Amino acid sequence: MKKQVFIVLFTFLIFTEQIFAQTNLLNAKVPQEVGVLSQQELEANNSSPIAYGYVDDRDILWQKTVWETIDLDERINFPYYYPTINNGLLSSTRKSLFRILIDNINSGDITEIYSDSYFNDKLTAEDLEERLISKKLSPSGIEKSNSGEQVTENDYDIYKIETDKVVQYRIKGTWYVNKRLGELKYRLLGIAPVAPDVSTLSDGPAAMADALVPLFWVWFPDARKALNNSQVFNSKNSSQPITFDNMLNSRRFNSVIYQEENVYEDRAVNQYIYEDALRQLLESERIKSEIRDFEQDLWNN
Repeated sequence: MKKQVFIVLFTFLIFTEQIFAQTNLLNAKVPQEVGVLSQQELEANNSSPIAYGYVDDRDILWQKTVWETIDLDERINFPYYYPTINNGLLSSTRKSLFRILIDNINSGDITEIYSDSYFNDKLTAEDLEERLISKKLSPSGIEKSNSGEQVTENDYDIYKIETDKVVQYRIKGTWYVNKRLGELKYRLLGIAPVAPDVSTLSDGPAAMADALVPLFWVWFPDARKALNNSQVFNSKNSSQPITFDNMLNSRRFNSVIYQEENVYEDRAVNQYIYEDALRQLLESERIKSEIRDFEQDLWNN
């Protein structure tokens, strides 16, 4: 009898978890209303990201800026890659990180977009389009051009960078010790999707793999509101999703340091350790240990 009660209770819990996995599922009158927030829910969810506390420059005892790579082939980083179907749009509440960035850039909610990680050269909408879309004459278009015929838009093949082409994210952030709090803290400054150069999309996988470039750099504080309104699928409890802002600020990912600020014009690890992936990885771990040990040595000494 107890066993039967347990089975019924367990089934009920599984069923209720599936029910609450989608927003407004219980209140939807038609399928199109599933995932659409009601007015009451919109008002309840109208929260801004947790503001960063003010840090006076005089309170910073030590700091180091590093650049890292988040490899989307690693299982722990899958939430930043999926979904990939329909260019990263599974439903109104399930979007890939790349789709969220592009949608908010197009809507004007994210405006601080740059070509480099030092945030010097700001990109316009036209600049961004050139980095994401490429047009090449199709074979039939080449024949028409060679024969002197008029070439039309239909004679071009269009190639676009979409969610499934993004293989990495690069992030830039600063580790610092606040002497008032006596703590080592991290502040994320920028994020960039990495994909094959759009001009190589027609050349095949081998050429694409050798031409990975950061598409654009987003000044992270400017993107926080948009990322706070976008949720990551929680595979352990789909009724309790997490925001992308929370995920990134809490460093819920695995990454490798590929560059640190240094006197040699901030040269990357692969610029002084050539063609040796193992030694490059060890150097990345050395930099991580140096950052981690600073706080411990501060108290030990």
